[in-house]
Amino acid sequence: MTMWIEKIIGPLDQKKQYRQSQARIEALPAPYAAAAKAVQRYLTYSGGIVDGETLVQLNVDHADLWERAAADGTSVRDIVGEDPVGFAEDFARAYQGRQWIDKERTRLTDAIDRAARDQERES
Repeated sequence: MTMWIEKIIGPLDQKKQYRQSQARIEALPAPYAAAAKAVQRYLTYSGGIVDGETLVQLNVDHADLWERAAADGTSVRDIVGEDPVGFAEDFARAYQGRQWIDKERTRLTDAIDRAARDQERES
């Protein structure tokens, strides 16, 4: 049974997992914390993922990646390569959740369909 608060703000488990992944990134040693935060910031602005479950999984996996890199001593460059933007965008593409643009695509398609139907009725 869903609690009333979850109907308003979404699943509490997802919020808890998100906060835990944020704390894990905050706890990373330098330079991993700075690199992980930079990638995460980019993912937040460019990812466009609006599905909470997908977004939480992305953040959990992102924290896993950087924790493993820190534990193994893998260099930041070995993780992101020479193109950090490409790395972040490839990482985000691995998560096929619903994105804000999907809603706009549907809205555009529906608007054109309605306009075409209206035009056919008038002719």
